[in-house]
Amino acid sequence: MANQDPKRVVTGKVRLSYVHLFTPYANQPGAEPKYSVTLLIPKSDIATKQRIDAAINAAIQDGVSSRWNGVRPPQIHLPIHDGDGVRPSDGMPFGEECKGHWVMTASSKDKPEIVDLNLNPIINQSEVYSGMYAHVSIRFFAYNANGKKGIGCGLGNVQKVADGEPLGGRTSAAADFASLSATAPATPAYPQQPAYPPAAPAYPPQQPAYGQQPPAYPQQGYGQQPPAYPQQPQQPVQFDPITGKPLQGGIMGLG
Repeated sequence: MANQDPKRVVTGKVRLSYVHLFTPYANQPGAEPKYSVTLLIPKSDIATKQRIDAAINAAIQDGVSSRWNGVRPPQIHLPIHDGDGVRPSDGMPFGEECKGHWVMTASSKDKPEIVDLNLNPIINQSEVYSGMYAHVSIRFFAYNANGKKGIGCGLGNVQKVADGEPLGGRTSAAADFASLSATAPATPAYPQQPAYPPAAPAYPPQQPAYGQQPPAYPQQGYGQQPPAYPQQPQQPVQFDPITGKPLQGGIMGLG
């Protein structure tokens, strides 16, 4: 479906900076907190820049009739700036990350929807940060406030398309400690102490293994004779040759 609002633009792939998309933020004391993000638009993305310029011109035409009493102001404050130049707020150069980009801040009182490439909502706030890449929907409008007449940039929704190097000086733990991990001394190996107390040696008889029957011993059942044990051999009986009587341990010939 074609874009019916000439003041609305969906950007190409842009880099995000100063991200305040989950919690509203006030850049000055006493100012109204808003959801906001700064867009870094590559100068190589000529198509996005042309759509932005056309939307700003549409907002200016609307402002002449609705905000500025039918008169085009001689000087109109525009929301887009050259990242290779200086900041309009203090005349200082833009940050290094802005080089080669157009710089523009979009804001809104309403919380934007934040989705991934499959249009699923992003709930984890750590996935949205300054330095990542996204598509952003924006809408331009004319204003007349505090003696200034210009064009503002309203924030619509955000679609994350790629991760990027975080901005703002924050680094990952892997980057901080990679060199230390590579040079860390190995933990020395110490001899292990023998187990205490030592295992007792196995003396026979050993208990039978689980599942095995113990050795069978002869048992005496009721009504059975006890086992016969060997008896001592008996000495042969001696007889007295005179009397013919058995000797009872006496002296031969005496009765």
